[in-house]
Amino acid sequence: MKLKTTVQVTVHASQYPESVQLELARCLRARQIAPKFLYQSYKQSEKWLALHKAWSPAQTDPDCAAIYDRAFAAAAGTCAGRRWRLIALGCGGGQKEARLLRALAARPKELSYSPCDVSLALVLTALREASGAAPGAPCHPLLCDLASAGDLPAVFDQLDSRGVRRLFTFFGMIPNFEPDNIMPRLASLARPGDLLLFSANLAPGADYAAGMRRILPGYDNAETRDWLLTFLFDLGVEPKDGHLEFSIEQARGMKRVAADFHFRRARSVSLQGERFDFPAGQAVRLFFSYRYTPRTVGRLLRAHQFAPLGQWIARSGEEGVWLCRKNAR
Repeated sequence: MKLKTTVQVTVHASQYPESVQLELARCLRARQIAPKFLYQSYKQSEKWLALHKAWSPAQTDPDCAAIYDRAFAAAAGTCAGRRWRLIALGCGGGQKEARLLRALAARPKELSYSPCDVSLALVLTALREASGAAPGAPCHPLLCDLASAGDLPAVFDQLDSRGVRRLFTFFGMIPNFEPDNIMPRLASLARPGDLLLFSANLAPGADYAAGMRRILPGYDNAETRDWLLTFLFDLGVEPKDGHLEFSIEQARGMKRVAADFHFRRARSVSLQGERFDFPAGQAVRLFFSYRYTPRTVGRLLRAHQFAPLGQWIARSGEEGVWLCRKNAR
């Protein structure tokens, strides 16, 4: 099903051009690139979708896809009442949310949908996916930066009249943020009684270090390199300026995969009249991804007032989905 000729997208101030430019300059000074800047352009979004199709267990592993379907069925069965809004935080391409919408629409409900992301291309892709899953459901797409938009609770409250219940999705997002920063933000969005579907990339097996080595090829591959380097090359860095290196590192009592671009020759780039110099030997952090265990995920959710109602772990041990309810403080 095709989208309408025109679509209304709400743009939060966190994604106004001046806000984006100021944050990008801050990231370049710190030599640490915020995740949002890997998805900003249509070209980046297209490369990320290709990467996701090639390497995401939810795309390549039938059992991993099945755990989402079981979680969606459980969520649909838990959604008592007639009026529900699905809010997709970091919607990406929206394929999982479209499957969830089908499960919700199979039971008599008044549904509405809000796909949210930092990328307009991904928000529109998610809308297209949803248009065939729940025809006629009102959609209110939002372009925003979850990490910096502190007034999102009020923004979401304005969408709904009294009596509307909410189901949030937060799929594949937690690995790319510091948990101490993003989890309080996530908890602030949900009202007591709201539901959350939460997924995390996991380190498989009982040996954490061995599990990390096992999943490293899912990051250190041609598609991921192409996606990550697009940011630097569009900025003015050239391929011969350096090389991208993946590593496994310890952080906050967990392990994560990191990707750093190491300059082998000096390069300067300009942004809004400011010059940024990268001398030979310096590195820029482009990406990191924490790998959790089922125990650490459960502990993290409970610490932020989310009561797990069910969990589904892929047989590979590489991905898990949790259905939770927000508790009152």
